[in-house]
Parts: sequence; structure tokens; C-alpha cells
Amino acid sequence: MSSAADPRFDVDLFVIGGGSGGVRAARIAATHGARVMVAEEYRMGGTCVIRGCVPKKLMVYASQFHEHFEDAAGFGWTVGETSFDWPRFIAAKDREISRLEGIYGTNLTKAGVEIVAQRATVAGPNAVTLADGRTITAKYILIATGGRPSTDETLPGREHTISSNEVFHLPEQPKRIVIAGGGYIAVEFAGVFAGLGSEVTLVYRGDKVLRGFDEDVRDHLMAEYQKKGIRLVMGEVFTGIEKGADGLTVSFRNGHAPVVADQVLMAIGRKPNTAGLGLEAAGVKLGKSGEVLVDADSRTSVPSIYAVGDVTDRVNLTPVAIREGHAFADTVFGGKAWTADHQLIPTAVFSEPEIGTVGLSEAEALATGCALDVYKATFRPMKHTISGRDTRMLMKLLVDGETDRVLGVHVCGPDAGEMIQLAGIAVKMGATKADFDSTMAVHPTAAEELVTMRTPSHRHPKAPKAA
Repeated sequence: MSSAADPRFDVDLFVIGGGSGGVRAARIAATHGARVMVAEEYRMGGTCVIRGCVPKKLMVYASQFHEHFEDAAGFGWTVGETSFDWPRFIAAKDREISRLEGIYGTNLTKAGVEIVAQRATVAGPNAVTLADGRTITAKYILIATGGRPSTDETLPGREHTISSNEVFHLPEQPKRIVIAGGGYIAVEFAGVFAGLGSEVTLVYRGDKVLRGFDEDVRDHLMAEYQKKGIRLVMGEVFTGIEKGADGLTVSFRNGHAPVVADQVLMAIGRKPNTAGLGLEAAGVKLGKSGEVLVDADSRTSVPSIYAVGDVTDRVNLTPVAIREGHAFADTVFGGKAWTADHQLIPTAVFSEPEIGTVGLSEAEALATGCALDVYKATFRPMKHTISGRDTRMLMKLLVDGETDRVLGVHVCGPDAGEMIQLAGIAVKMGATKADFDSTMAVHPTAAEELVTMRTPSHRHPKAPKAA
């Protein structure tokens, strides 16, 4: 499509939301010659940069040092008295986030994008209204407002809880924290606060955390968390939270004894951030959770309005939003039509130990009906053979027993996220177990296990065809 400016409109593209997907789309569209305006009501960078992936990863790093100090003794080091200064760390984290926020704004400005630091809502197929009352007309509108923490509006005492928004700005570290949820956010913050020395209780309504992940990975992480002293309360939900002299008392539905904490973090999921945007009035169809319904090209039910990222509730990961935004801009403004591929996406959970996974879980692979060879190894990481720490690593490969294609790779242990990024390339290319086997191992590393496992731990025969 032509990127020539259309004189009928104030801009060629108006982006609502300054997060990863919206920023990428805006910048790429501008490089194709489009006149672009971006509205962001909070801070440029969105959830990932401001109160998500980036500050969380910094907190993960901070939480790991206490074990590093302990492990040093096994290698001959003498480490003196240590302590953690929460306000000092938070200040350092905030400085880094502000630096990154500035980079996002600078890069957009350099690309010729106009930034509007206020809320924008959709006023029609080709118009948006700004908080200051102005109306901007646009040939295309892109919704990239992301998601927001889910809440339980019926929970008595919910006003005493915090979400993943507020957890990054607590004035002091909670000595005791109860976390509700079993997904990425809940699991990661449980590891963070345990590593920083807080007493952590993780409460989840299911029987295991990380629903949808491979069962061996779920079991392995829960066992490691219990070793770290994290109290796992499965099959429970809150019935109420009361504030008293000793803190917040959390009560449960299914008989677990009440738990007293200094903070209660609700990490029970996220939902698309579409409330009050004027989308339905403009004719944009939404799903049952408020997500913007789009086709493979990220186009909504209104031809001039598109949406990318978590607001569409397809695959809620930052790199996916970036890829969707880039595809949109190239397709609409650059004359290079392509779509984001949502298959075989590598992902990491920055728990402690870390998880990296790509492809099918064992249950998903079995559901395809194929013959399945399972290769699995658990072992103590080399570092801990001397440090003496009681922790183990999990490596798992799932292989189609007939085609030899690697269907899934699952790692739980140090640097799993780094490993799975590279393993993801091989899986995406359709690598076979023979390809893994013929690749020379890098020794001594944990990752070499991925190319040295020769004998299946167990095999599943091909499912018989239905009569």
C-alpha cells in the first residue's frame, strides 16, 4: 500500500498506547513515510518496560545474590555479613526504567513520530478524541493499549491488596507476603521475594502452578520452590482479607488455616485494557474478556482500525506484540505484506530456577496421536556439586517417534531462558533428534545435555485410529 500522505486526515496513523507493540508499529510506519502520532496516558514503554518484564528481571537478579554469597563458601571464598537495602535497590531500578523510557521517546521522535502524553479514545473509524478535547483524524488507528491486572471485585478486603502494578513501588520490603495466582507473575514474584528473604505463601486454586506447561516442569519447579521454603497452598482461594494490628489476615475457602502477611499480591491474571476506549461505539467487535477481535493481519471488524499486543489476547508476550506491530506497519505502510507467526514461540519464566520452553508439552504431543519418544534428564548443576546446594536441573526433549522431529524442548534450571532462545531456532526450523545428536556438545555446560541424551526415558506408541 502507498505511504503517501492522505490530505483528508490529520495523520496517516494514530496509535493509542506507547508500549512495545505500539512503539514498534509507530516507528516502522514513520520510516515508511507515514505521518504518525502516538498517545500514551501513563509512561512511554508500556507494561513491559515500566512495570513488567524489565523491572521484574532486575528484581530477579537482586533476589539471586543471597544464594551466590552462600555458594561462594564452597569455592573457597569468605563472604562477610550481607544485607539487602530495599529502598536503595528500588531507587536504582527506577533510574534504569526512567533511562529506558527516555530512549523509547527519543527513538520515536527521531523517527518523526509525534508523542501526545495524554489519554486518547476512539471517536469513530477515522477519529480519536484526546483528553484535552481535541479531535484528531487518522486514516488508520492502531489499538495497542495492552492489558491490566485482573481483580476480584467480590473479595471482601480487596482494598488491602496490591497488584503487579504496585509491587514495583512498595516503600519497604514485606517480611511476609501472600501471593494469589499460579501463572508467570505469581510464580516469578514468589521466587523474587523468597530470594530477598521474605516469608512467601503462594496460593493457587489449581493443583499445580503454571497451567499449560509440561507436567514434569510444573512438578520440578514446585519441588524446588518447597526446598526454598516457599509455602505452596494448592486448591485454595481467598474468602476475605482483614487488616489488624499484626498485619493482613487472609482466610481461605477450603479449610486452610488463615495466614497473616504484610502484603497480599493478587496475581490472578490480566485482562485486555479496552474499558472506556470507545471501541464498541465505533463498531469494533470485542470478545467475551474484552479483547479486540482481529484477523491474521491484526485488522478489527472496522477496516481502518487495527490492534496488536495483549489487547488482542492472542499470545501475551512482549516479543509477540513487537512482531505484530512491525508486521502491521510493513503491510499497511511499507508495501511488504506479512503476518506474525504465533506457532512455536519460545518463552521463559523467570522463576528460581528459571524455565525455558518451546513447542509442545508431553500432554499436547500425545493429543496429536503421534508415537512419542521422551528424553528426560535431571541432574545437579556443576556449580552445585561444590557449593553443596540441594537443587536439580531438568532437561526434556519430546520427539515424534516416526518422523524424528523434535516437538518440544523444556528446561528448568540456570540460564534456561538463554538456552531456549537458541533451541527455539532449531525447533522452528524443524530439527530432528538426529540433528541434535549430530551437533557437537559444548563441554562442560548444562546445555550439552540437549545433544547428548541418547536413550528415551519412555516411549508412547502411536494412538490407534478411531473406528
